[in-house]
Amino acid sequence: MAQNKKQTDNINDKKQKNEKKKSPMNPIQIFLLNFLTVITVLWLLFGYVVGVINAPNSDMSPNIKSSDLLLYYKLYKNYRAQDVVVLVKNDTTYVGRIVAVGGDSVDISDSERLIVNGNMVSEPNIFGDTPRFEGFVQYPVQLGDNEYFILCDSRGGSEDSRYYGTVSADDIRGKVISIVRRSNL
Repeated sequence: MAQNKKQTDNINDKKQKNEKKKSPMNPIQIFLLNFLTVITVLWLLFGYVVGVINAPNSDMSPNIKSSDLLLYYKLYKNYRAQDVVVLVKNDTTYVGRIVAVGGDSVDISDSERLIVNGNMVSEPNIFGDTPRFEGFVQYPVQLGDNEYFILCDSRGGSEDSRYYGTVSADDIRGKVISIVRRSNL
């Protein structure tokens, strides 16, 4: 009889533990709460940390092609030469490569070569010359603090700092961290 009492007590204890574990919400409410949590996290992530944009044109070809999907990190602020960035200048979004940072001097030689701080820059991934765009920027350009000189990889006729001038840090939206090819989709 004592053994039956112990078994009954054990069963009652298990029932009480199970009752305590039950959530006061039904499965639909739990699903909606989880869904709302995921949506909030995604909104915060893509609203403040990561940006997504389609490459607006082929100015960064062959590295980035028109309609490629670009993910860029919005919180990055320590930009250096060779960083690919998304920027807004004159109400237009551009993608370009930083070639000079604050304190640098930029010039383009008569032989259409990029010169930074008096040294010709070797650019193994650039397959064309870098012509000057006359009438837009006066060379040499001396960059102030928090200013950048940005060129596109396809140098022939791209709109970049040769066209719109230096770019302030406030104009840069973020550093490109990933490229998703969307051609032939």
